[in-house]
Amino acid sequence: MFLLVLFAFIAGVVTVLSPCVLPLLPIILSSSDGSGKQRPLGVVVGFILSFTFFTLFLSTIVRLSGLPAESLRFISIFILITFGASLLIPWVQLQLELLFARFSSFAPIGQNRAGFLGGLLVGLSLGLLWTPCVGPILASVISLAITGTVTTQAVFITFAFALGTAIPMFIIMLAGATALKKVPWLVRNTARIQQLFGVLMILTAVAILGNFDRKFQTYVLQTFPKYGAGLTKIEDNQSVKNQLNKLGSAGENATPLIDVVTNRVPAPELIMGGEWFNSEPLNIADLQGKVVLVDFWTYSCINCQRTFPYLKKWWVSYKDSGLVIIGVHSPEFEFEKNPKNVQKAINDFGITYPVMQDNDFATWKAYKNRYWPAKYLIDAKGQIRYTHFGEGGYDETEKKIQELLTEAGANVGAMKIENPEYQIYARTPELYLGYSRLEYLASPERVMTDQKSAYTKPAELDRNTFSYQGNWTVMSEYAAPDAKSSLDLSFEAKEVYIVARPKNGTGKFKVTLDNTQQFLGEDVTNGEVTVASDRLYKVILLDKPGKHLLKLEFLDNNVELYAFTFG
Repeated sequence: MFLLVLFAFIAGVVTVLSPCVLPLLPIILSSSDGSGKQRPLGVVVGFILSFTFFTLFLSTIVRLSGLPAESLRFISIFILITFGASLLIPWVQLQLELLFARFSSFAPIGQNRAGFLGGLLVGLSLGLLWTPCVGPILASVISLAITGTVTTQAVFITFAFALGTAIPMFIIMLAGATALKKVPWLVRNTARIQQLFGVLMILTAVAILGNFDRKFQTYVLQTFPKYGAGLTKIEDNQSVKNQLNKLGSAGENATPLIDVVTNRVPAPELIMGGEWFNSEPLNIADLQGKVVLVDFWTYSCINCQRTFPYLKKWWVSYKDSGLVIIGVHSPEFEFEKNPKNVQKAINDFGITYPVMQDNDFATWKAYKNRYWPAKYLIDAKGQIRYTHFGEGGYDETEKKIQELLTEAGANVGAMKIENPEYQIYARTPELYLGYSRLEYLASPERVMTDQKSAYTKPAELDRNTFSYQGNWTVMSEYAAPDAKSSLDLSFEAKEVYIVARPKNGTGKFKVTLDNTQQFLGEDVTNGEVTVASDRLYKVILLDKPGKHLLKLEFLDNNVELYAFTFG
């Protein structure tokens, strides 16, 4: 653990230079108010506590309380605007000092106390808004937090990262405060500079409210594609990877940390979390002597679906030689826990190898898995010998299957390896429509959670964003439109898919691409999609990838939309 804590601390120190953090630097600079160490100290203390707490427990808070993460973000932005106003308006500053005085009776109202407590509140807000370009160590901790699995090691690692980040932050603020007290020109203009800082803090907070911080980050990365690329290199070494294997993680869509298991480790047992399909319940202990491929998937995941042809081919080719494939279905959405839906998906995809439900993510956690799809190849002695995360690597995986089957005594050396590679063209990330993971919505209105509200389209829709129009009900996992409502999506890809389900019976929506009905996917008939079951629908299939505008127009109020995925 000490090694991970040390590297997390170092990663925290250098993260202040990452492009993801640049938009928040004006707030750090604005905390240099010339009062000495009190306000900067309050900022770093608040930041360390807030970043550690929300990194580890935000997902749990959202899940248990139903309170959307965006509401906490709005509170943080309001605090920053208030403190910016206090640097501009003496009356606001006086009210804050009076407020802070109520927290203590052993010192007079003064700048030192107001400075520390004010800095503490700014730091608490900053910790929630701080989303650095994390490397593998913190990514592993975050993936643990997603499923509510927070260990003592995770707490120490996150605290070390926050502490490392706070040190350069404190130095920047302290240098600014010192300059305001010692540089003659700055001393003469301290009042104006503080007002400028107030304006800067307010503008930054408003920019964060409008998601301009993300747009700025995108601009920096597009203009300087190599900027910040080396900041996480320090964590990319074998010692860290070995420790991360022991740390474990559970989450979704996280960046893979280790592609190949170099040390043989015993395969964890399969833990039932629902029904078994195509087989009686199996366990790893009874399968010794066989080569076992454990595949983590969920049926609405397009990345998982694109691996099925290869898995089915291997099952047919090698099952008589001793290969057993077990699909572990770990659901991303609540409706994917329904065994009838899983059975229908198995039938639709033509899967004939054994599949088990992992509704409680017990097997997922036992394997310290990170995302979908993920493959774990187990030899005849019950040891994990190879892993692969995501799509691709099919020839490499099949070679490893042949190698382990040969070790077990099978004669498969003459079988040719011929796997067509699937090329991914998408530049647009997966987009979720429920408020618990809502990130790329472009809306002039504030999202109203768990209730119907009217939305309008912005004047301009940026790339990789979408907008609601008309009346929508935005829930934690999905968004439900009323009849005659619509959705616009600006994307860059070759294929577009949407996870949807009907409320009752069937629902319909109309699809247009760039104001035409060309290049529509296989689930579109006469320009319309009929949503009759809970699954992934293929709506766009282009000849080549490109930048386009998709429009969905809803003909009734019987559809729930969960996520867009791209290919």
